[in-house]
Amino acid sequence: MVVMVAPNGARKTRDDHAAIPLTATELADTAESVLESGASALHLHVRDADARHRLDPGRYREALDAIRQRVGDRLLLQVTTEAVGIYSPTEQIEVVRELVPEAVSLSVRELAAAGDNVIAEFDRWMRDTAVLPQWILYSVEELAVLDDWIRKDVLSGSAYPVLFVLGTYHPRQDASPEMLVPFLDRVGSHDWMACAFGPAEGSIMQTVADRGGHARIGFENNLVDSKGELAPDNASLVRPLVAYLGKTGKRSAATAAQAREILTPHW
Repeated sequence: MVVMVAPNGARKTRDDHAAIPLTATELADTAESVLESGASALHLHVRDADARHRLDPGRYREALDAIRQRVGDRLLLQVTTEAVGIYSPTEQIEVVRELVPEAVSLSVRELAAAGDNVIAEFDRWMRDTAVLPQWILYSVEELAVLDDWIRKDVLSGSAYPVLFVLGTYHPRQDASPEMLVPFLDRVGSHDWMACAFGPAEGSIMQTVADRGGHARIGFENNLVDSKGELAPDNASLVRPLVAYLGKTGKRSAATAAQAREILTPHW
């Protein structure tokens, strides 16, 4: 089971939690601690000097270099292209082309506006440069769009890693296990991961584990532990899930090498 940590996201600041990692050094500290706790991947956002979300190749390189100096290749590092109402599909794609990251998350909802031809060319570029895409899905309708892209050969693979987003920012809606059901009813052969807004994150990830999925956890979507108390850091959210895997004995936390295999599309 891939245990990916999303340690900061695009919106939360020190006002939300004093331990939100925002700088390159703080992200490297977090990477080291979540690796020790059993994580296999890190989902990365970078901020400017005023803690604002930025799709900035230079800031990405600074953070990625700092993390690699600490953990080497023992974590898969995935960058975000989240628009946050700031960036256009063209800008989102261009930052990936300039950065050429190991892995990237892409929103079907956001990039659909680029058009099929642009998406097709971008997909083939990622395949040829070995950039691993994970498609973010906020609804089953978006899963249908993804499957349609595959059917029409807009996407060159037969299946892709996907992320189900359970719950919403606006309006605020905390996640529940039942939100998984519509996605699982039609996920097909895609390797799937879930993230969950709110205090039920930990229990939902246990359900995800039981159903054969992969987990994205961390301060981007949730700041509290299973008791509803403010978690001290991202690593404290990883440890209970890894312990659950050990207790059930049915699955184990993936290594970074295994995560890279799992998060490679069926190209």
